[in-house]
Amino acid sequence: MLLPKTNIQKVLSRLKSTTKNPNDPLQEVHQILDGKIAGTERIETKVKAAHTSSGNPFVFDLLETENIYHIDQIKEICIDYRLRFLDAKYFKGSIPQAGIAKIKHLESLHDLSIQGFKIMAPSKLFKLEDKDDPLLFAPIGNGYYYLIHKWGNDLHPLRKVLVWPFKNIVNLTISTLVISYFAALLVPDGLFSKESSTAEFMIIYFFMFKSIAAVVIFYGFALGKNFNPAIWNSKYFNA
Repeated sequence: MLLPKTNIQKVLSRLKSTTKNPNDPLQEVHQILDGKIAGTERIETKVKAAHTSSGNPFVFDLLETENIYHIDQIKEICIDYRLRFLDAKYFKGSIPQAGIAKIKHLESLHDLSIQGFKIMAPSKLFKLEDKDDPLLFAPIGNGYYYLIHKWGNDLHPLRKVLVWPFKNIVNLTISTLVISYFAALLVPDGLFSKESSTAEFMIIYFFMFKSIAAVVIFYGFALGKNFNPAIWNSKYFNA
C-alpha cells in the first residue's frame, strides 16, 4: 500500500486549527488592517523584487480567513519538515501563471500593490528549480501572513520522519544510536570469536556508533549543515 504524499498546506491548516491562541487571531488581524494608513504610497513591486515589507493594507472582510497563518505556525511546520521560509527573491523556481493571476486578483480586489512576498519550500528550491510543494505568502502585519497560492507536487509522505534527526542534537544522537544498533545486528555471529557474547556485541555496537557518528559529524561540518530551527528562515546556503 502506497503512503499518500504530504500536502503541506493541509498540515499547516491542521496545526492552525489545534493551536491555542489566547487572543482571537481574526480579530487581531482585523485590528492590524484597520490601523493601516489609507494613503499608503503605492509601490510597484514584482514577486521577486528585493523590496521587503512587514505588512500589506488588505481589506479584512475580503480575505479568506482559512488562508491566514501566524509566523509561529509557519515556523513549526518549517522545523518539522525541514523547510525554509524566505523572501521570494531567493526562490530560484518560477511562479506559475495561476499564482500570478491570484496576485493580480488580490491587488485588484484590495486596491493595492502587494509587497514583501515570502515562500515556504524545501531548501533546494532556493537554489535549483524543482517541483516540491512551494507556498506563496504575503505579510499582513504583526507576524501574520496570507497564503496566496500553492503549486507543485506534495512532499514525500515520510519527509517528516526522514528529517526528524535534524531537528536537534538529541534527535540526531538517538538516530545515530538506533542506526548503530541495527548495523551491529548485521555483523555475523562468531565473526571475531568462536562464540558470540554480549560483550562482543557491545564492542561491535560501540565501534559502529563511533564510525557512524564520525560520518555524521564529517557530513555536518564539511557541508556546513545545521539543525532545522537554525535554518528555517536563513538565507545562507551553508546554514
